[in-house]
Amino acid sequence: MGDAGWRRIAGFRVVVSWPQNGYAPPPATYRSLRARVAGVTGVLLIMAGVAAVGVAVSAQEHAPQPSLAAAGAIGSSARLSLRRSLPMSVDIPAIGVDSTLLQLGVNADGTMQVPSLVTSSGKAAWYKYSATPGQIGASVIEGHVDSYQGPAVFFRLGALRPGDKVDVRLADGITAIFSVTGVRQYPKTRFPAKTIYGTTGYAALRLITCGGAFDYATGHYLSSTVVFASLTSARPAGHRAAAADTYHPGHGRQVPLAVLAGVTVTSTTTWRTRRTRAGRR
Repeated sequence: MGDAGWRRIAGFRVVVSWPQNGYAPPPATYRSLRARVAGVTGVLLIMAGVAAVGVAVSAQEHAPQPSLAAAGAIGSSARLSLRRSLPMSVDIPAIGVDSTLLQLGVNADGTMQVPSLVTSSGKAAWYKYSATPGQIGASVIEGHVDSYQGPAVFFRLGALRPGDKVDVRLADGITAIFSVTGVRQYPKTRFPAKTIYGTTGYAALRLITCGGAFDYATGHYLSSTVVFASLTSARPAGHRAAAADTYHPGHGRQVPLAVLAGVTVTSTTTWRTRRTRAGRR
């Protein structure tokens, strides 16, 4: 039947009709059921996706954060210092860090350069415009907390405690040995740059990484973890750590400066030999 034939039936105007192929449209109840099934399926998929993200996030290993008990002190009365020598590597036994050191400066916008997340997340970097480790002043070493692949070189930095040791091997062969005095976390919006990078009257070391909560919107951590340490001893070139001769201020006899191979002493310094089984072989 043509279009004209469908316009009126028995004098009544046709306002609803099925298609010209002769098949009636599916009942409203069928369409409603199909829509409901599709809607429920979509909701289930969304819920499954959210659950998967939740499981992935909960399964992530979170970096340890500094405790209030580890806050300690940010200054030191130590007066031992070393001559200028570029740092080559850093060793932090308490958290399993043993890394060669990159030497980085600043970006074009004046911000500090950081190691590449793609190629160097497993390496720490010395900020080359800071004092060399062991010099009077603040020496700064930085590293990532994590990367696209997982934990990075300073992942466990927040687990350090006052008294832990940080060894930095220098280009002249001497190893500068620092003792942690405090571990603190600062919001990046209130980062105390002067405290971290400012001048000091002793040989200070700052270890820095990201910390706190992660902002998924910006892709950045909201805080920084900072370890404060001071130079407490040094190991001469050619000596193994297990049988090291170390210099300690304030104990025993004085040592002539010539013996210290570049160690500058501004207070009484002693030579103490720690003999171990390995050292007697």
